[in-house]
Amino acid sequence: MGAGSFYVTTPIYYVNAAPHLGHAYTTIAADVMARHHRQRGEAVFFLTGTDEHGEPVAHAAAAEGVEPQELADRNAARFLELTPQLQASNDFFIRTTDPDHVARVQAVLETVRENGYVYEGTYEGWYCPRCADFKTEQEIAEGNTCPIHHIELTRENEQNWFFRLSDFQEPLERLFDENPDFVSPKSRFNEARSFIAGGLQDVSLSRRGLEWGVPLPWDPGQVAYVWWDALLNYYTALGVADPDGGLEETFWPPDFQLIGKDILKFHAVYWPALLMAAGLEVPRRLFVHGFLLMDGEKMSKSLGNVLDPVEVVERFGADALRFYLMRDVPFGADGSVSPAAFDARYETELANEYGNLAGRTVAMVHRYRDGQVPRAELDPELAEAFAGLPDRVAALVDDGAISQALDEIWERVRRCNRYVEERAPWQLAKDEGQAGQLDVVLASLIEAVRALTVMLSPWLPESSGRLLRALDAGDESWPAARFGAGSVGTVAELEPLFPKDPGPAGG
Repeated sequence: MGAGSFYVTTPIYYVNAAPHLGHAYTTIAADVMARHHRQRGEAVFFLTGTDEHGEPVAHAAAAEGVEPQELADRNAARFLELTPQLQASNDFFIRTTDPDHVARVQAVLETVRENGYVYEGTYEGWYCPRCADFKTEQEIAEGNTCPIHHIELTRENEQNWFFRLSDFQEPLERLFDENPDFVSPKSRFNEARSFIAGGLQDVSLSRRGLEWGVPLPWDPGQVAYVWWDALLNYYTALGVADPDGGLEETFWPPDFQLIGKDILKFHAVYWPALLMAAGLEVPRRLFVHGFLLMDGEKMSKSLGNVLDPVEVVERFGADALRFYLMRDVPFGADGSVSPAAFDARYETELANEYGNLAGRTVAMVHRYRDGQVPRAELDPELAEAFAGLPDRVAALVDDGAISQALDEIWERVRRCNRYVEERAPWQLAKDEGQAGQLDVVLASLIEAVRALTVMLSPWLPESSGRLLRALDAGDESWPAARFGAGSVGTVAELEPLFPKDPGPAGG
């Protein structure tokens, strides 16, 4: 990571239909990382947005009988509205139909051409219109179909402009060999490295006969292949957001780019090659997460198996959705999601474990000490359980292990609940001779809840804010995550953070 700065991106989302839970998944993960790095006092730029050009959008618009721009405007608004509903703290939202983005894409492609990496030629091969991807032989499934969308591929033959991807065979091999963490998890690194080792072929830079895209500056009769337009958003957004160049100077290149495994080739191979061709630094790290699965299939608009994140948020709140997606599916792996699993996580962990720990701890301070937290030494046994925890959580987040970091914190949530049962403060309260021990238990529990809540705030920003306000402990910076770093005096009454039985998930 850059010294004192952190730039994280999501892929930009296609506007051929409304957002679904899979889009929320990546946005939430990026937001957790952004919030955590802000806690650490770093300058953060968190980017998300929409991919609005290309055949999939044009075809979806034609099917509805509307112009592509109308469809893009309508669905981009839905993605834009979703980000605050998810409590996402993105710093900018890029749209690839923004004229400033278009101009900056044209400028980069012109530079690539001037540097000698563009030539005119004829493309012939297999193409998936839903992926907007020219498939290599090793990417074609049985029956000449797309392995992702399960549709028959089309044979394309057109005169267009090519990018000399083959010129970057050795530079890309060197990039991977010298940076073993360039792509994570390791299985995705190996997949991308294997693709490169298979020999890189030049690829289309443009499409002829399409109008919905970025016109090539030297050949306005053709548009840029949508993937070049889309990939460049990570670079152009800094300039669109700040034309004076300050953001680019501070944040380029990206520290973490979160992507799904179905777009690995474009990000791990095409993207760094394009940047090299333009004379720009490559990203520091790509993190490839898996698919959210329902009934064994990737959740996908085109397959029709989606859960509406807006419905879930309306019934349970954003924090519940954020927690479920980051907890139930280990980040980086495929994982099945279902309303039943959501209900179980909500009831068992959010309501019964964390919510109940916070609620009964605050209630006991009110019941036994009139809302005043005792000034007592903290229990060394509980302090030992928290020793080194902030450092471990930070190291895991730095590695993209967002779910594992949450697991580390949650182990201490459960340890605190056991501590309550072991110390039984309701029994100590019956014996005036145990008043000092009761003070230690209450002070230790309040401090544990406070430290846990600071650490959990990137995952649970809404409820953590409510709880810290009740504790009159507003410091959410990372140093405040250390057990023993807080100073809580008076606690306010606390409504349940996660009410039981708010309704069935997902409709």
